Amino acid sequence: MDLQPTNPRWRHRPEGSNWGDFGPNDQLGRLNLLTPEKVRQGVAEVHEGLAFALSLPLDYPGGNALNPNRNPPVLRPLLRKGLVNFNCLLGGLEPGRTDVLSDDLAILHLQYSTQWDGLAHAGSMFDANGDGLPEALYYNGYAAGRDVVGPSDVRDAGVPAAPGAAVSTSAAHALGIEGMARTGVQGRGVMVDLRAHLGDARTLVGYDALMRVLDADRVAVEPGDIVCLHTGFSEVVLGMRKHPHPGTLAVSCAVLDGRDDKLLQWITDSHLAAIAADNYAVEAHPARPGADCCAALPLHEHCLFKLGVHLGELWHLTPLAEWLRERGRYRFLLTAPPLNLPGAIASPVTPVATV
Repeated sequence: MDLQPTNPRWRHRPEGSNWGDFGPNDQLGRLNLLTPEKVRQGVAEVHEGLAFALSLPLDYPGGNALNPNRNPPVLRPLLRKGLVNFNCLLGGLEPGRTDVLSDDLAILHLQYSTQWDGLAHAGSMFDANGDGLPEALYYNGYAAGRDVVGPSDVRDAGVPAAPGAAVSTSAAHALGIEGMARTGVQGRGVMVDLRAHLGDARTLVGYDALMRVLDADRVAVEPGDIVCLHTGFSEVVLGMRKHPHPGTLAVSCAVLDGRDDKLLQWITDSHLAAIAADNYAVEAHPARPGADCCAALPLHEHCLFKLGVHLGELWHLTPLAEWLRERGRYRFLLTAPPLNLPGAIASPVTPVATV
């Protein structure tokens, strides 16, 4: 563990972490590597002026087979002076008006479909002050209960039964998704086409397998690049037409092996800015068995907690990946800001790749 006695939140940082490297109060992590030069590098990859939208419809995958705690969006109309404000004839309220108005609201589970995981999404128990008592912490030592706060009563969680009870009860006062949104999340994307080499069967991808793919396609990942992993999983989800089959999904497509220490070290050494995949969780979930003391989601712990590497999940990468492969390319301009929703720990995203 590294000793950093001047930091206001911690004296020791986790082994292999970069806490403090971007400043004692940093909340962006590796997004600090999205410099103007990286944006220029991304723009330099635009030759055709074609744009690819990389998001699934927000009501996919459908149901909650992927995660029983996350549900599809709910759309409802607002009210206007006591009337349903959907196909609302304004003339009924103001005689002589010809307007027909519609206005609605959405109840969104922010990690249901194409998403960014914010840095407050996954933390870890760690003794940062050296007193022998592990604390619940997030990236750069921001603490649960102090910087990332939420209720203890289950009645203050989930969708409220009564619409009038819909008040906010949680907030990431540090590491909220709004920090990511303010950067614009724009730079050079790098496609790693796992599906082209491994097919659609479930395959656990560690460091050695990943290097074989990179070498075969002559893909170079440089500091500040946003790495996109194409597995084909989102194509499988789309093909199920909002009726996903858990058994089929469990045996479909490549997924990173979060227990592979060499893979985690490559993420560290590559200095990539972020990782986005078209599958659920980026890494295998559940992970390969590990020691009882260890994280259930080891790649999440390594990326979000230790390095400040944001994770994108359930992106729709197949059309872009196929277009790039047909032309012997793998780089593109990527623009992918989340919702600027202060205090949220994650967000839907509609990424756009321009080639």
